[in-house]
Amino acid sequence: QVQLVESGGGLVQAGGSLRLSCAASGRPVSSYARMGWFRQAPGKERDFVAAINWIGSSTRYADSVKGRFTISRDNGKNTLYLQMNSLKVEDTAVYYCAASTYYTGDVLSRYAYWGQGTQVTVSS
Repeated sequence: QVQLVESGGGLVQAGGSLRLSCAASGRPVSSYARMGWFRQAPGKERDFVAAINWIGSSTRYADSVKGRFTISRDNGKNTLYLQMNSLKVEDTAVYYCAASTYYTGDVLSRYAYWGQGTQVTVSS
């Protein structure tokens, strides 16, 4: 059974940093074509944040996080990461890890596997 478990969320002041982790079990992360992070703020839709291909050679970011967030994966540890720097109040959301068997397309419908989410709260 595939399971993705996020950790690393919390409360941080604006300008601070957090690193999210997503531990995968039941299937090696190297078998997923793409893995990504999405986020959902209260009352809003779930939005794309960042994605990485299966060998980590290609990444893609939402414009709102470019230059501040870095996605990476360690296939040996079966873990996906999201390093978040220079955090802003508007980054406050529940962050979800997801895995896809598609090699392209970072829309929700292409990600079949999801974690339960981890809360990130950025205070001013």
